Amino acid sequence: MGHREDLLDGAVRCIYEKGYGRTTARDIVAASGTNLGSIGYHYGSTEALLNAALEKALEDWGMQLATALLATDPEGQDKLQRFEAYWDSVIASMATHRPAFMASFDAFVQMEHAPAVRAMISAGMQDARGLWASVFHQVDPAAEPQKAFQLGSFYQALITGVLTQWLIDPANAPTGRDLAQALRMIAASL
Repeated sequence: MGHREDLLDGAVRCIYEKGYGRTTARDIVAASGTNLGSIGYHYGSTEALLNAALEKALEDWGMQLATALLATDPEGQDKLQRFEAYWDSVIASMATHRPAFMASFDAFVQMEHAPAVRAMISAGMQDARGLWASVFHQVDPAAEPQKAFQLGSFYQALITGVLTQWLIDPANAPTGRDLAQALRMIAASL
């Protein structure tokens, strides 16, 4: 592995340990075993390296989540049971990736002054919308972009809310069962 990869891995570790806004170039150099000049040479700036590290951490979570969701066996389950199982997988992944989520919330605060962070998070949400529509409703985002956007936006809002509740108060955050029950009640009242 070269300095570029060492820097990225070190920056990811620092984001997990210190957060996005509190990680310094010196922290990254210490964690990566490289030197300060390597950051500028390989990434241009500490900010660019931190953005790449945050993107990698969130992509790693997304890949783990997609794998878990696609591995959930729908055999013998109705749609609400699958919905519950999917959300249990999502919620379980939150414990493993809590540092990445805390770093992303830290980055949200920074994004008002960091257009690259805003663009990265925006692109990630677009990708996630397509994933949600595909996984939950087998909607191809390329074939039905409006439908995928609407369904994906609903799930993106749901995950953002569940994630926020889980980060603040995990003991009282909703479970997959709670979400499925709420969906049943909402559907019954329409």
